[in-house]
Amino acid sequence: MKKLIQLFAAIFLISGVILFTLNQLNETQGYSGKNVLNIYNWGDYIDPALIKQFEKESGIKVVYQTFDSNEAMLTKIEQGGTTYDIAVPSDYAIAKMIDEKLVVPIDHQKIPNLKNIDSRFLDLSFDPNNKYSIPYFWGTVGIVYNKDLIDGKKPTSWKDLWDPKLKNQILLADGAREVMGMSLNSLGYSLNETDESKLQEAKANLMRLTPNVKAIVGDEIKLLLANEEAGLGVVWSGDANEIMSENENLDYVIPKEGSNVWFDNVVIPKTAKNVEGAHEFINFMLRPDISAKNADYVGYSTPNKEGLKLLDKSVRTDERFYPDKQVTDTLEVYENLGKKMLAHYNELFLEFKMHKK
Repeated sequence: MKKLIQLFAAIFLISGVILFTLNQLNETQGYSGKNVLNIYNWGDYIDPALIKQFEKESGIKVVYQTFDSNEAMLTKIEQGGTTYDIAVPSDYAIAKMIDEKLVVPIDHQKIPNLKNIDSRFLDLSFDPNNKYSIPYFWGTVGIVYNKDLIDGKKPTSWKDLWDPKLKNQILLADGAREVMGMSLNSLGYSLNETDESKLQEAKANLMRLTPNVKAIVGDEIKLLLANEEAGLGVVWSGDANEIMSENENLDYVIPKEGSNVWFDNVVIPKTAKNVEGAHEFINFMLRPDISAKNADYVGYSTPNKEGLKLLDKSVRTDERFYPDKQVTDTLEVYENLGKKMLAHYNELFLEFKMHKK
């Protein structure tokens, strides 16, 4: 028994020494609570050079991790296994995080560069007065098309996708809100519809679209459209910009019935260990020069009105990606429909996908 106690004591001592050594190494490498910033963002959603610039200017070490969906991000933050100082969720996910008290209020006094954000993108429904989030990028959902593959026609309406001449020509992004929203909009309904009869009508409408749908895909939609594997695709505007840069035969349009306008904002999760550093990073990203560099690299639309002025004229005047207020006023933000209704949207979308098979 005495030897067993001595063994446990030795193990405890060794573990303590290892833990102390790791802590010392982390501190010398910049990985201490006040000297590190843990960022959780979408993949390829920031210019890596800006991270290095922030580290150099602030003396804070950045640890950068990525996610591929709002749901994956929410799950990890809810579990609390890893503490993040910064996260970049989308509008409806922000509303959910606020409801579930997963984020902390942002001190606007510590972010003087907030003045650079266009007022159109502030005080939106998912976060009144931007108490918990600060705009990062924004965009729309629309149609990328290749006129050479669809007899020279330019789609202007969601209804155009149901044209029998487009048999096996359409790629859809693999998203329930996007696809159900497209169908709802084509019928003149809100993409946040909760009326069951209208949702069933939207699903039946999608079933009629099936002959025209070549595939429902994820990130590969960009490569497939660029390689002219299909004539049209329903995509996010940032993806459209990237696709078009690979193939000059492609163009992008926001359908006239309206569509989704989405926003990705920066938040500070409630488990943040470096709240001061988080505010410093947010303010850094809102500098006009930094915002412009990031927009150039990522290809999505910046809400930073001063940064926008620094972009090439051909970019900032491109109404496909910077539509005027008359157009944006016709667009809708995804609302947080609640777990039950969101699950129902997913169920209806799954039924459509199974019917497609």
